[in-house]
Amino acid sequence: MTSQNGSEQRPETIAITAGRPAVTPDSALNPPISLNSTFTSGGPIGYGRYGNETWTALEAAIGALEGGQTLSYSSGMAAVSAVFSTLPVGAKVVASNQGYSGVMTLLGNLTAAKKISATLVAIADTDEVIAALDGADLLWLESPTNPSLDVADLPALIKAAKSQNITVAVDNTFATALLQRPLLMGADIVMNSVTKYLAGHSDVILGSLSTNSPVHFKALEDARKFNGAIPGPFEAWLALRGIRTFPIRFARASENALELAKRLSDHPLVTRVRYPGLPTDPQHDKAKSFMKGFGAMISFEVKATAAQIDLMCDSSKLISNATSLGGVESIWERRRRWATESQTIPENLIRFSVGIENADDLWADIESAFAAAKIS
Repeated sequence: MTSQNGSEQRPETIAITAGRPAVTPDSALNPPISLNSTFTSGGPIGYGRYGNETWTALEAAIGALEGGQTLSYSSGMAAVSAVFSTLPVGAKVVASNQGYSGVMTLLGNLTAAKKISATLVAIADTDEVIAALDGADLLWLESPTNPSLDVADLPALIKAAKSQNITVAVDNTFATALLQRPLLMGADIVMNSVTKYLAGHSDVILGSLSTNSPVHFKALEDARKFNGAIPGPFEAWLALRGIRTFPIRFARASENALELAKRLSDHPLVTRVRYPGLPTDPQHDKAKSFMKGFGAMISFEVKATAAQIDLMCDSSKLISNATSLGGVESIWERRRRWATESQTIPENLIRFSVGIENADDLWADIESAFAAAKIS
């Protein structure tokens, strides 16, 4: 988006201005919630499963942030499924061997049904990924990964894949468009779980796909139309309202994450902290080379049993023991409590979505939880 003087708007401004109604005398600043399933003929929508004015406003905002045309879906996994539904039967997909458990489960199910052939690689090992690309139809990148926070060298991998005419899709949920814009690096599709940082208040489940390719846009739009994974207008309106404060929320949460990652690194009961913002993190130099920051997710490993760690997560007063991330409130959990989590993730790893509370209050809560679980 450009400002009135022709200069490119910065993301903090785009989040405020994009998706607004046209300015006319007495026009509203915010788009309405369009609770309609039926539209009279002759217009661009046609039918309630094909479009909605509230979706359009949300899609305009996300598209402006990502730098492409955007479609919204009923969930992040609905958006992921739309991408895979456009592949031919038997397509070769190269993806991380550690990633969001929902995607890993979907890849396993599609492979078992012989709909695709999945080649799983260590996504942080650029040479390994490039070596696996021969004959691939899709390179699915998640960076940083969930929950191990591995960082893919997006510029190098996207360039390598595109040199072989391989479609590249990037899950941008952890980094968001504030830290990296994969479409501008040459990626074909960017996926966001809008549920997380974009909406930001733990009250919405939505997903989105952004692209600069008319061919991909048409295929993904048809997947939404005819598979039916459409967003609700009220959820779309809530997500757009969340985007208005997204940059300031994300900045505060990221500041907290860096501070808490430093303190956790010095804790005698923490054996490893995974946070690319730490200079000691093996992903730091790579992330710093193309990302504009390091985000608000931390994963750390505790010198304790799984039962003790579960009790620790249950004992916190400010930090909720729950499964999600990206909200204003801090959330943590032991990821291997889920049977679908990758077996390569350590049993003692806690995924920590850092919120916007006071960092000292959060630290006091962490220390209290250690004590309550009798971890020593």
